[in-house]
Amino acid sequence: SFSLPRLVREFVAQNNTSQIKHVIQILSQEFALSQHPHSRKGGLIGLAACSIALGKDSGLYLKELIEPVLTCFNDADSRLRYYACEALYNIVKVARGSVLPHFNVLFDGLSKLAADPDPNVKSGSELLDRLLKDIVTESNQFDLVGFIPLLRERIYSNNQYARQFIISWILVLESVPDINLLDYLPEILDGLFQILGDNSKEIRKMCEVALGEFLKEIKKNPSSVKFAEMANILVIHCQAADDLIQLTAMCWMREFIQLAGRVMLPYSSGILTAVLPCLSYDDRKKNIKEVANVCNQSLMKLVIPEDDEMDEAKQSMTLLAEPTSEESLSKPEAASSGESRPPHCGRRELDITMLNQPFSFPCSCERIQVTLNLDGIVQVLDCHLHDTSIGMMTRIAVLKWLYHLYIKTPRKMFRHTDSLFPILLRTLSDESDEVILKDLEVLAEIASSPAGQTEGHGPSDGSDVRPGPVELHVPARAGQLSASGTKGLECSPSTPTMNSYFYKFMINLLKRFSSERKLLETRGAFIIRQLCLLLNAENIFHSMADILLREEDLKFASTMVHTLNTILLTSSELFQRCLYRSWCHNPVTTVSLCFLTQNYKHAYDLIQKFGDLEVTVDFLTEVDKLVQLIECPIFT
Repeated sequence: SFSLPRLVREFVAQNNTSQIKHVIQILSQEFALSQHPHSRKGGLIGLAACSIALGKDSGLYLKELIEPVLTCFNDADSRLRYYACEALYNIVKVARGSVLPHFNVLFDGLSKLAADPDPNVKSGSELLDRLLKDIVTESNQFDLVGFIPLLRERIYSNNQYARQFIISWILVLESVPDINLLDYLPEILDGLFQILGDNSKEIRKMCEVALGEFLKEIKKNPSSVKFAEMANILVIHCQAADDLIQLTAMCWMREFIQLAGRVMLPYSSGILTAVLPCLSYDDRKKNIKEVANVCNQSLMKLVIPEDDEMDEAKQSMTLLAEPTSEESLSKPEAASSGESRPPHCGRRELDITMLNQPFSFPCSCERIQVTLNLDGIVQVLDCHLHDTSIGMMTRIAVLKWLYHLYIKTPRKMFRHTDSLFPILLRTLSDESDEVILKDLEVLAEIASSPAGQTEGHGPSDGSDVRPGPVELHVPARAGQLSASGTKGLECSPSTPTMNSYFYKFMINLLKRFSSERKLLETRGAFIIRQLCLLLNAENIFHSMADILLREEDLKFASTMVHTLNTILLTSSELFQRCLYRSWCHNPVTTVSLCFLTQNYKHAYDLIQKFGDLEVTVDFLTEVDKLVQLIECPIFT
């Protein structure tokens, strides 16, 4: 009787390869690929038997053996798909490591069967899958480079079973010491984050484990990580609607900023776009908010004064990476970022150990080019300030960033001051005192920074309150008074010097008080007091007095002088001389200024004149306030 295995073994003994190929061809073409289901079933059984008979020699004929079986994976009959699984299991079991050159086609076939609707087929494919995983795990011949394109394609499957299959393989490959999947993480990271949003808890958990293993590996070997290639992927997923995806991506971002340091700077605008809104999350998203806050603080620390020295349009800074372990960071590959990479025109080498935290250990001589994309950062900050829907903590963070940039990179920041100035003034009307305080800090820095000094004139935005040109500097009288000192008051050595923006700021602040009387009533005194603390208080009063001399709205001038007078009489600072003319807008404030400066005779003369004035409710209220002020301890 005819026995296929015996016939094949005889051909093997005779080393008759042509006859063996002929047998396989007949089994394939005339049976396995036949139009008749029974013939196809017989062909599959025959190919498996042939493989078993070939033994270790089956490796020579794997292409011929595997291809017809894989074709049957697509059979409409579920029983035939099951027989195909069984046949391939036997072929792979005999060939073992010899099947690895055909791994991609096997993986492709299995990934389809993983989503098969028939439970028996799925069960058979799982057995074959486990066998293939064992072979890959025990072998050192796996072609990872050849496999990555297929993995990258299949990772975007929306089918739950296919996703489970993909993640299971990633976990296996991660566990094999000889396979360095981390090198190819940029190829599959986006797909992994998408799978993390799957509806199945089991798949989400598997994906969390896979991502967790990658992150452990990144922390162990930061020198081999392509941080730059993954930065924008994290930026996208840090903005995900799914909480798990967002939290995981934010945790990765935190680690990237801390491990890669200034390598992340070119992606700052994207990172801020993702991180800033999270700072206003409520307690329902407390975890995301806390991690976002660390990201924000860590990123801010990466901006250094040296960033102000180079013109990013012409030169780029070359810095060592900033590893937090003894591992050094290698030069990242060019990232497919939306932000332009710095040109290679100039190179300024700086020792990162002098610029960053004292506990960094750079060991590699390899350099990486890093340029701060200030324009992009400012655009994002400006956009968030204009967005009225953002939360208070986000607004505060934006203002902290602006203040930090004005301190660290003043020369470059002043290019943006004209565009930022209007929104910073509008922010003074914010509901939050904390936001206003931070806003005033930024405005005070703009008004006093030496980088803001311009020759003879300041930037113009049509903010002059009077017809004709207004020179944007402290008036001569104010400057002279500051220089010569006033009675009993010396300028502190730390008093900031006012620049071209100072007078522009004072003009615009009074203009805002005039157009928004509620702001003056509710926050006017608070704002002026804070400015007196942040800037030279004398200059504040002198400049406002000078501007109010030209104020045409006399009612506003009187109200403003009253506000300034109240501050003056309840503060320890004493200012005289140049205030008198402006204070004359308000009779009672003029008398109080005379008392304050001990001009009692003149005060007496003015009070005599009160009899000639029209006695209104406002006037009586003013007199009552004066009496209260005279009785208060600080005035005494």
